[in-house]
Amino acid sequence: MGARVKTSTTALPGGGRRQWAADRALRPAMRSPGRPQPSRTVQRAFWRLIAEGLSTEKASAGVGVSWPVGFRWFRHAGGMAPMSLDEPTGRYLSFAEREEIALLVAQGEGVRAIARRIGRDPGTISRELRRNAATCSGKQVYRAGVAQWKAQEAAKRPKTAKLVGNDQLRDYVQDRLAGKVRRSDGTAVLGPTPPTWKGLNKPHRQDRRWATAWSPQQISHRLRVDFPDDDSMRVSHEAIYQSLFIQGRGALKRELVTCLRTGRALREPRARSRNEAQGHVTSDVALSQRPAEAADRAVPGHWEGDLIIGTGRSAIGTLVERSSRCTLLVHLPRLEGWGEVPPVKNGPSLGGYGAVAMNAALTASISRLPEQLRQTLTWDRGKELSGHALLTLATGTRVFFADPHSPWQRPSNENTNGLLRQYFPKGTDLSRWSAEDLEAVALAVNGRPRKVLGWKTPAEVFEEQLRSLHQSGVATTD
Repeated sequence: MGARVKTSTTALPGGGRRQWAADRALRPAMRSPGRPQPSRTVQRAFWRLIAEGLSTEKASAGVGVSWPVGFRWFRHAGGMAPMSLDEPTGRYLSFAEREEIALLVAQGEGVRAIARRIGRDPGTISRELRRNAATCSGKQVYRAGVAQWKAQEAAKRPKTAKLVGNDQLRDYVQDRLAGKVRRSDGTAVLGPTPPTWKGLNKPHRQDRRWATAWSPQQISHRLRVDFPDDDSMRVSHEAIYQSLFIQGRGALKRELVTCLRTGRALREPRARSRNEAQGHVTSDVALSQRPAEAADRAVPGHWEGDLIIGTGRSAIGTLVERSSRCTLLVHLPRLEGWGEVPPVKNGPSLGGYGAVAMNAALTASISRLPEQLRQTLTWDRGKELSGHALLTLATGTRVFFADPHSPWQRPSNENTNGLLRQYFPKGTDLSRWSAEDLEAVALAVNGRPRKVLGWKTPAEVFEEQLRSLHQSGVATTD
């Protein structure tokens, strides 16, 4: 008989060599952590400070980590907390308890003595020392940092994201988010060529990608309309955001954040600029004189309007119907002589949105509507509509002006202008787009489902209004 090799168990608490081997056999292979990350308690505290509005640098200092670590956490998670901010239950050992265990082990205390000191069951301490001790040196040495890392890795329950496992759902989400803008005949409009995405927010004063650009909330709720009997075609808007912002979370590429209206690469608050109101308005066309039926949105035919301004005194007129939220884009081309004739003080505006040109363009757009759907128009106090009396004579649409510094009195139009900035960013030349291009963008915006409309699209609601007017007109004729 061969000589037996005696195995020393002095390095194992309680001499549990057999149980240790069994634990290692059941445990999946773990990568080397290098320097173990701070505990989830620290990370959870970091994200709580971020949720309170602190900057990344201040939140990092508040939890005792360097600011490069905090910035890396923030950017890797896309500005979204990758974990629940609720404290874990007392069932699990905390990092503070593991530090206490490490100190007591170093002092030579036994398992039961440690259990009494921290108020835990001896079996809990025994399993902790056996499973989460460091073993790189060939011996079991209990260190709190390594034990916390091993516990966090073992607690992970990787789950395939729904957008990864369902191809039909992923294609639906991606098409509504990043699909091509199309004209009424179905042909695609390529739009401008945007700069290469570098992981940053939307480019400042540069072109952005044109896309159908439904919001994640619109996509999530529209799935119930398009697939009422298919429960597999369901995904929350938060899951879509996580797929976009958190690296490695889902099937959507990070660069698709450029298709979101905000274009932010990180989910964080942003400052909003407010335009200064200008112009003079007489009392008879003030907002207080607008009919009461226009305020409650019950009757269609009341519109809100404004301009979105680009470089070189270029502009696009926007009209939004208050009831259906249907959008019309008004083409404002350059006038003859632009760029050739030197500007003259108090002379005609050749940029395309002077009073005369504005009246002509608005008259052409509004005149295409049925008479019942052009009751009133609420405008900002810009001087471009100083000739509103001629517009009223030509179209029958009564014009009213919002109060100074009160953009909330035209809420639908302000919201729509924000949506349109995805296609027409500030600092770009808006005169290069034709009337057909503007119509294609209007079709894309009117084709997005809206929460306020019960997840119907503005185009669908506007079509219902037209049918209602047609039926009432036929009944009257009979």
